[in-house]
Amino acid sequence: MIFVLNILTLNVWGIPYISRDREERIKAIGDELSKGIFDVVSLQEVWSQSDYETLKKRTSNVLPYTHYFHSGVAGSGLCLLSKYPIISAFFHAWSVNGYVHRIQHGDWFGGKGVGLCRILVKNQPINVYVAHLHAEYDTQNDEYKAHRVIQAFDTAQFIESTRSDSILQILAGDLNTEPEDISYKVLTKTSKLKDTCNLELIGTNECERNSYTPLEVVKSNSIGKRIDHILFRPGEKHTADVIQYELPFHDRIPGKTFSYSDHEAVYAKISISAKKNLPHELEGEQYCYTAECLSSETLETIAALNESIAICDDILHKLHNHRIVYLTSALIFSILLFIVIDISPPYGFKLVYLIIKVILSGMIIFCIFMGTLWNIMEKNGILSGKLSMEIALRYIERQN
Repeated sequence: MIFVLNILTLNVWGIPYISRDREERIKAIGDELSKGIFDVVSLQEVWSQSDYETLKKRTSNVLPYTHYFHSGVAGSGLCLLSKYPIISAFFHAWSVNGYVHRIQHGDWFGGKGVGLCRILVKNQPINVYVAHLHAEYDTQNDEYKAHRVIQAFDTAQFIESTRSDSILQILAGDLNTEPEDISYKVLTKTSKLKDTCNLELIGTNECERNSYTPLEVVKSNSIGKRIDHILFRPGEKHTADVIQYELPFHDRIPGKTFSYSDHEAVYAKISISAKKNLPHELEGEQYCYTAECLSSETLETIAALNESIAICDDILHKLHNHRIVYLTSALIFSILLFIVIDISPPYGFKLVYLIIKVILSGMIIFCIFMGTLWNIMEKNGILSGKLSMEIALRYIERQN
């Protein structure tokens, strides 16, 4: 065995002025991380520079190497704390990331993507990827499903393209997707990343143990959702095994009545070893090289890609309809504006008519923007991901 790596990921829920008990929770998280248990820490939703500085200060003795991935309007919210030197860092922004007019969701303003920090452990390079996929705000009508699928596949392609000579690749973050979801399947199948979790009934968000989970949610599903993940893949000359997996933080911050975040921290201990000189040695429990296993893996990958491509086709069709709706709406609002302009307002109603004109003008600009520039950008983002999936699918099919 070469060495053991202790990894933790946590969505800290650090939205200024919105997240409850934020300042106290950030300090408590910093105190937990300062205990020196973890070698690499992946954090999401660190939206405040002051919170980032607080975390850096409180962990500087045990996690002296840090990096924040700046992006978008509000920053990506992603950062990495490491016991080992960070020798390079890179951020890859996703082509689609929600909608600018969905201000209440805010994902677009974060400029989300996947960050890479290459760390050096005992003179061996390890690639640590940090990501926070688009949230699912409505399970009944998930308008961001296609965006999340594109982000998942894009992340897998980014990892495959940048893994280089690293002896281990780790993806740690709030992926907003459960193991049975298509986004999780397309991510893990096309990247060959494996899950560190070996527990069946466990939730990392909206679970009963968390103080921020609404009672009505607990009543419907006390286990919650497992959407925070630590995934891994060893390099070609190494093997990796999961020694331990758990949710390491207490249900409540000591001395407080609330949890560290609305998400649970996830911890995994991974051992990394050099392969023995056997031609077809199995890498722990990661890979199976029998014809049956390879056939099963291939079929699952093909199924995940086909389903993802179908989702892309569906959203592309909807985008065509959206374009027609927005441009038709712009025309209707323009006609109404001309009608209002031609009307002489009754005495005392000039201000009301002025407000109506401003509102109509705003709606015209919004509809034209959404039906032209935004529609084209989203279409190109979805189309780019779909074409990449089709290339990957054709390649797999040719190999079998």
